[in-house]
Amino acid sequence: MKYNEVANRVMNAVGKDNIVAAAHCATRLRLVVKDVKKIDQTALDDDPDLKGTFNANGQYQIIVGPGDVNGVYDEFVKMTGVKQASTDDLKEIAAKSGKKNPLMDLIKVLSDIFVPLIPALVAGGLLMALNNILTQPFGTKSLVEMYPNIQGLAEMVNLMASAPFAFLPILIGITATRRFGGNEILGAAAGMMLVMPSLINGYGVAEAVATGKMPSWDLFGLSVAQAGYQGQVLPIIGVAFILATLEKFFHKHLKGAIDFTFTPMLALLITGFVTFIVVGPVLRVVSNGITDGLVWLVTTFGFVGYGVFGSFYSAIVITGLHQSFPAIETQLLANIAKTGGDFIFPIATAANVAQGAATFAIYFLAKGNTKLRALSSSAGASAMLGITEPALFGVNLKYRFPFFIALGSSGVASLVMGLFHVMSSSLGPAGVIGFIAIPTNKWVGFFLAIIVSFGLSFVVTLIYGRSHMPEVNAATVTNVHPNQVAGFEINAPVAGELVDMTTVKDAVFSSGMMGKGIAIEPEDNKIFAPIDGEVTVAYATKHAYGLKSNDGVEVLIHIGIDTVNLDGKGFTSQVTQGQQVHRGDLLGTFDKQAIVDAGYPVTTMVIVTNTNSFPDVALDTNYGNTVQSSDVIMTVVPQSNTIIEA
Repeated sequence: MKYNEVANRVMNAVGKDNIVAAAHCATRLRLVVKDVKKIDQTALDDDPDLKGTFNANGQYQIIVGPGDVNGVYDEFVKMTGVKQASTDDLKEIAAKSGKKNPLMDLIKVLSDIFVPLIPALVAGGLLMALNNILTQPFGTKSLVEMYPNIQGLAEMVNLMASAPFAFLPILIGITATRRFGGNEILGAAAGMMLVMPSLINGYGVAEAVATGKMPSWDLFGLSVAQAGYQGQVLPIIGVAFILATLEKFFHKHLKGAIDFTFTPMLALLITGFVTFIVVGPVLRVVSNGITDGLVWLVTTFGFVGYGVFGSFYSAIVITGLHQSFPAIETQLLANIAKTGGDFIFPIATAANVAQGAATFAIYFLAKGNTKLRALSSSAGASAMLGITEPALFGVNLKYRFPFFIALGSSGVASLVMGLFHVMSSSLGPAGVIGFIAIPTNKWVGFFLAIIVSFGLSFVVTLIYGRSHMPEVNAATVTNVHPNQVAGFEINAPVAGELVDMTTVKDAVFSSGMMGKGIAIEPEDNKIFAPIDGEVTVAYATKHAYGLKSNDGVEVLIHIGIDTVNLDGKGFTSQVTQGQQVHRGDLLGTFDKQAIVDAGYPVTTMVIVTNTNSFPDVALDTNYGNTVQSSDVIMTVVPQSNTIIEA
């Protein structure tokens, strides 16, 4: 790659006068621009030395590749005279330039609060689904009625299912307070205040008010309702913000033993009074108003509302706005007696299945292109199980027509959902197995909609694609069994569980833009050299390493997602660029807990960035297996071997 030529093409495509600031991470140029619409996107898409582009959070990102991005960046800065910046600086510049969307900031906050809670909410939701299967009628009788001896089992399952939702304010108190910079244990205590048994249960507040039986405290003549907040979302988020703000204030102004002794008490005391007097009642009204508005929308527009929402759901996923939905869905489910359930879940399922079906159609259209077939088959399967990012960014948006066909198919399928008034009674996987979250009396409508979504999207994409699918160059081979050929072996750089990279929450990695590879959920904190060769990339941020083997295989090890933003905090490095290393040599270490506490996934990617230079890169073990750093996880197949297809 000629760095000056690539930099010049990027400058011409973006526009020299359109650039505000530039930075780079291990793989991408990160730019703040004045107007994205002025960029010649076609030129960047067609550039043979660039692997892709995307725009997020006020930054226009151009994927160049490890090692090469440094050279391109240096030449780019020389040519443009643009302001150099760190990734943190770039965030501030983007915000000051007005490129950062306040709505996206809010969604990011909600995502940071609710994503850590998903395991508990999904577990509770699936247990709730199991309880529905046990207690809802199949025909004239439920399983409990048919087999009375399982009554105790059903009651225990119901208890377990209800716990995460009944004590939701405690869970949110932990994650929200941490997100706002406070002590999460104090956040849990604040959540406990809102669900104390001595208060009127949150689900019974409306009835207590209506019947005039709401008890209250007399606070110097001010009547304060003794209302609980079970199942509420917004009140505890507001409480967590106030608590964290007060805690930081007292930490700043109180010193030593006084700070240690009195800050928690003062923060909790003031928060408690403010909560029950003002914040709680106000945000309860707002929270209930949002829920009532959504219920009104579905009640008023019925299946038409379902269809419109379904037509845009996948487009919403691209923007990231869907990350705010868990907060809404949780509120709908917490008030299921009034709302009837969660209508977002079945719509999301229809949309995900439609995108997966379109991706499967691309598999059949990509005859001879084994690389695209491998990507579309794995991405399609992932979408059918509820993870659509690989299908969206790796296949459907690339060819455009599958994405739009899937949108239309999702809209039709969502209409069917609406006609049968399908709602979920719990959270769950928004894919083909999502029926477990749907009441049994709605299964017919749910499955009919899924069939419509898959069938319509698959058939239309296949028919349209036969005349509109761009011609692609066929890959040489795929699905190689490593034990049938000699090849260049790559070890695991860190001990942990192997993960399919198409499920990673970063489109650059999951779509395969950087090359074939695998992800690892680390169980250790040490990164070792997976090959013999030269260290070609060793950044000051210490979050990524690039190596080139003596056989010409280029390997990128990327620790975590967006961890470049940590600017080296929590990382150590033992090597420098240009250094020769042997398989098993220590490259560096990382602090898993510090990375997680900062809000970043620690998932580590191992990618062969020059995949296209070889017939194939084959996995030597299965996803879900636990490996040690001495285990071989991939084999790069050299050109000279005879390849046997599976």
